Parts: sequence; C-alpha cells; structure tokens
Amino acid sequence: MPRTTPPRPADVEAAFPELTRLRRPATRLHPRRGTPTAQDSSVGGPMLWPADEPWPTCTLPHKRSNGYRLTDVLQEREILERAWQRAPQSGPNDEESTILAGFKRGRHAPHLADTDPIPMLAVAQLYRRDVPGLPETAERDLLQVFWCPFEKHGDSRHDLNVHLRWRHSEDAGPLLQEQPAPEVVGRPELVPSRCVLHPEEIVEHPYLTDLPESLQTRIEAWEGPEDDDHPQYIYDLSTAPGWKTGGYIAWRLTAPQPLTCPDCTTQLNPLLTIDEREWDPGTASWIPLEDQQQADVMDANIPTGVSPGRGRLTIAVCPRHTNHPIGLVTQ
Repeated sequence: MPRTTPPRPADVEAAFPELTRLRRPATRLHPRRGTPTAQDSSVGGPMLWPADEPWPTCTLPHKRSNGYRLTDVLQEREILERAWQRAPQSGPNDEESTILAGFKRGRHAPHLADTDPIPMLAVAQLYRRDVPGLPETAERDLLQVFWCPFEKHGDSRHDLNVHLRWRHSEDAGPLLQEQPAPEVVGRPELVPSRCVLHPEEIVEHPYLTDLPESLQTRIEAWEGPEDDDHPQYIYDLSTAPGWKTGGYIAWRLTAPQPLTCPDCTTQLNPLLTIDEREWDPGTASWIPLEDQQQADVMDANIPTGVSPGRGRLTIAVCPRHTNHPIGLVTQ
C-alpha cells in the first residue's frame, strides 16, 4: 500500500518567500513490517549479496561478549507482535510473559575476544529505481547499509560503526543464501525488524536553527505560541520525521554543526536518516493518510524497532566521492 503525506497545514513559502530557494527534495521511506526479498528495497531484509564476496565485519576493539542474544531479540518481537494483535488490551498471556522474562542481557558469547571479527547487521538496502534522489554513482544502482551491533566506537566510545556498500545489482551473480549475523547485540534497538518500503517524494525546508537569526525571529512571531493550534515550523513545516533519504537534518538536541569531508573539505550531504519513530504527538501532521485510522495502535509508529544513539541518526556523504569518509549525526 502506498503512503501519502497530508498537505502541509500552511504554505510556508508564501509566508516567507526566501525559503523557496532553500527547498530540498527528500524521500520518506515509510518502512512497514513485511517479508522483503533480496530484490526489494527494505529495512532489515535480505541483502543482494554475492556468494563469493566477504560479508562486512567489525574488527575495531571493544567488548563484544556481553549483550542480548540476537535470536532472543527476534523471538521477543514475534511474541509481542502476535500477542498485541490477538489481545490489543492485555498483550502477552502468562505463558508468553514467562518466555519473555527469560530474555536477558548477559555474557552470552564469552568466547569472543575484543578484536574478533563479528558480522555487521544488515540495516537497509535501497535500489535507485525505488528511491529517487540517491547520489549518482556511475552504474551502481544499489546502496546497502550495515552497522556493528554495538555502539562502542569513536572517541566517545558510544558511536556506531557504519559501513556503506554501493553496487551494480546486475553484477551480483550467484547470491549468498545464508547471510551472516552476530550472536550478540549491544541493544535490541539496534536490530531492524524486516520491513518493506513505500517511498514517497516530498519537499523539506531547513530546520529552524539552520536559518538566519532574523528569519528565525520572523517565523517564531508568525507561528505564535505552540498551544494556539497554529502550524509550527519545526514540527509541521520543515523536516519530516521517520526514515528518509536526502532532505535536511533536524537539529533537535544540538546547535547545527558543520559537516565537511575530511578528505576534500566539501560539504557533506544527508544521505539516509534512520529514525526511532515515524511520528509522535508533536509531528502528527506527518502521519500518512493510510495510517491515520491505526495511528494509536500499539507500536504503529515504530515499525522497524530501531533507535540508534539518541533516537535519530543521519548518515551524510561527500557529494564528490562516495569512497570518502562518511559523517554521522545523532539527534
């Protein structure tokens, strides 16, 4: 089923014509639980991966023996989804609750040393035919996104290790049938549930704090108090919630930060935004028309089960060279 974002509740470009030149295309991916194949764009689905190509692994040093069993994470989600569908008011029964109580964090992989290679998790794959606006990369028409199942990297020791792979889908050859997966993950919220995508092209405008101060002041005066039912620029008129490609970064927790390529100093562009929620009470105007009757159903707004970092991760890339280092923004 396609997903359709309702028209914006106000014409912000008519009110502030200078925003017209700042409009930027984005594609809302609208992941929803399903059974994608390797030939589909997906979140958490099987990758179109050549049988003779090594699967991405993390070899950076960090503890990797403690966490949650991946099999437990997946089984827990199956139990909960089945239970809430069967009993929307009460959820899991006593037998299911007993099983769920056994899924605990622990030292489930004591044989793993701090530098042993562990398979990265398959996060998403996007075909250009489905997702307009992906960067032009010669004949490569497929983007595949992976990350380490632990947030223990970088200077802060709380960052993700993200790996991107671009490929020409027609050159994949015989495919890997059983794809590697880690035994243990640091948090269940790093494991994507299998979702099919329903891409939709939209237009975004810069986040409020990304605008000149004089324009910020005029917008704040125009929108008035948040409780007067007037559309709010941040929540209704700038950046869409949920998974998307392109568009702008929503600087929800920090001031806007410069993003430059460390190899060539070019400004990095947002490639993929991975969001904990498809909507929340503040961004209800973005709920697709097709979802509005079910918007209050348990977990309807968190189809992927993913919450990286502080809840939202944007992967930014150099527009000149896809092999240059990527940038990660958590908000």
